Amino acid sequence: MLHMSESTKDGDPPTVRFTNTQDLFDVIDSTTGDFLTVTNTGRRSGQKKRYRKFRFRRYNANSQILIITIPTDLHEALHLGLYERYRDQLVRNGREGSWKSIGSATFRAEQGHPGGDSGEGDSTGGPRPERVGAGNWPTLVMESGHSETLPELHKDMRWWFQASNHEVKIVILVNFDDQQHHILLEKWEEEISITRSRAVAILLQNGVLNPVKRQSITITRDETTNPVSYNVTRGALVLGFRLLFLRNPGPQEGDFVLSIQDLQLYAENVWAELPRSD
Repeated sequence: MLHMSESTKDGDPPTVRFTNTQDLFDVIDSTTGDFLTVTNTGRRSGQKKRYRKFRFRRYNANSQILIITIPTDLHEALHLGLYERYRDQLVRNGREGSWKSIGSATFRAEQGHPGGDSGEGDSTGGPRPERVGAGNWPTLVMESGHSETLPELHKDMRWWFQASNHEVKIVILVNFDDQQHHILLEKWEEEISITRSRAVAILLQNGVLNPVKRQSITITRDETTNPVSYNVTRGALVLGFRLLFLRNPGPQEGDFVLSIQDLQLYAENVWAELPRSD
């Protein structure tokens, strides 16, 4: 039987050592949070009966550590609420035919190596026709968590940029902090200091590109007002057209902006998914 290990610090997701498939499914079924770390994984046979739904968020072949996402209502609301608002703007602007929603498809750091490192996003997508087809990486990735710590989400973000060989252009991290009781949104891109094609090729080859946090937005709930209100700090969330679509915007095209009002409505829907205390 699997036993959960002691967390290294308060708030860390639980960790279990793999023994067999059925016991793993039992642990997943009893886990209350949205993340689970599994060690000592590998190719093993076992009963394939499933209980709760889950996704393989990240797998490291060298360490044989698997990170599992357990899609709770809160977890799904954190990323889908943002992605659907972006998708709504695509429809309003008549751009839905130029965008492919990829969802939580599995991507591998080395294509054609099923036993190697792999990852699945929460909400992902990329432009048509540039990113259509098996193995083509998204330009936009959204990752969310409430039992996963922010440093762990930062590891996810770095994996996407590095594993995709910089094909991923924007990573949005969404964290619900149970202690501070707020939503934190971070927008990450990569820094390219010079734009000449030869110089960029050298940067890519040498691994000089580094993730840069472009935006950090906090949303808090104010229960002293009637009705309850939601406070958004540091403005709207802006998704750059050029990075999303891999080209400069044309006439009547531009960046996608999730306004403060959009984020307030989003936050209201997220808080509605919190587990009831009674």
